[in-house]
Order: sequence, then structure tokens, then C-alpha cells
Amino acid sequence: MQPNHRPPRAGRKRLTTLRQWITRRRRIALGHMLRGACYGIGTGVIGLAFGWLESRM
Repeated sequence: MQPNHRPPRAGRKRLTTLRQWITRRRRIALGHMLRGACYGIGTGVIGLAFGWLESRM
């Protein structure tokens, strides 16, 4: 048995802990999606700028 392994909680405490875990993971997932969207937009803008620049030369 692992020394840092805790036994499962019972009752309402277990539901509260599960709800908190889901809330934390949701925030992390939304943060990753926002970061990915920002990177995608930035990459698209740079790509369009270089495409426009190439067509002008």
C-alpha cells in the first residue's frame, strides 16, 4: 500500500471533493482552449501578413 494513498471518502464530503476536482479541471481546460485559440489567431494573422507581403513583391 502506498503511504500517501488515502482511503476513499464517504457521503457528502466525497461529493464535495469530486465537485471541487471537476471545477479545477474545467478551469484548466478552458485556459488551455483560450491559449490555443490565441495562438491560432496569431498564427493566422502572421500567415495572412506574409501572404499579403509576398503578393506585393
